[in-house]
Amino acid sequence: MNATSTRRVVPAVAALALGLSLSACGGASEPSGDNAAEQVSGSVAVDGSSTVYPMSVAAAELLREEQPKVQVTVGESGTGGGFEKFCAGETDLSDASRPIKDDEEAPVCEKAGIEYTQLQVATDALTIAVHPDLAVDCLTVDQVGKLFIKGSKIKNWKELDPSFPDEKISFFIPGTDSGTYDYMANDVFDNESEELRADVESSEDDNVLVQGVSGTEGAVGFFGFSYFEENSDKLKALEVDGGEGCVAPSVETAQDGSYTPLARPLFVYANNAKYTENEATKSYLDFYVENLATIAEETGFIPLSDELYEGTKAALSGIK
Repeated sequence: MNATSTRRVVPAVAALALGLSLSACGGASEPSGDNAAEQVSGSVAVDGSSTVYPMSVAAAELLREEQPKVQVTVGESGTGGGFEKFCAGETDLSDASRPIKDDEEAPVCEKAGIEYTQLQVATDALTIAVHPDLAVDCLTVDQVGKLFIKGSKIKNWKELDPSFPDEKISFFIPGTDSGTYDYMANDVFDNESEELRADVESSEDDNVLVQGVSGTEGAVGFFGFSYFEENSDKLKALEVDGGEGCVAPSVETAQDGSYTPLARPLFVYANNAKYTENEATKSYLDFYVENLATIAEETGFIPLSDELYEGTKAALSGIK
């Protein structure tokens, strides 16, 4: 568990845990009597997207209040790295900021005999952030492509638009194992190469990207909305013009569809067999989905609409 990420999650988890426990007598002490029979023990392994990571950590910490013998470990090796472990049978659940790829990870899972279920857990507003002193406020989708696409020669803001400042650009973007990288490379604009520029500083840890952008004049990067919100005092989020004018990333614009094309779904993938056979995995995932809206809000994510949440609950109940 990354130390920086852990510090980011803990305050929200503590507040949420307090709220959930106020109505219970005796707090989270060791259960006794009738409650003892309801206790579950065992381990759960989760890995994958650094974007979804804070939600999965929060769910684990909150579950501990009710099920102290369930041990959940959450890693953040990126969506692609997480799917590799998941399809190798090394994890029970996989966090993902994009759907599993039909031409890459899915056949590996199929060959290994791993059946899985996709569960949407939140919505994200992929945020393009710059150093707070940069005199740029909005980019068109075409300009976003010119900034990040493979083969781009743009290295100064003035080269992107004559009205922009004459300032060198430093790039901080997710690594290639990141679902955030894949989403930007494949879904935001028409990109035949399906790759982003290579002359960048990259990391699977979004906190590293935040530090790079906030500490470098002229810098730009992109990551999940919750990472921007947590660091809004030292970053500036750019508005994006998807054809209907400049729109800022926010809970409201992601939910109403106006923050296009950078609003995206976030997922947890469940190994069906491990869910049905491992009581600890079932306990964790059931708790996660039951408290999904609260967990999303308290960790800075955008909760699902009622319709999407019903779909997630239906998918979970359909695991056999």
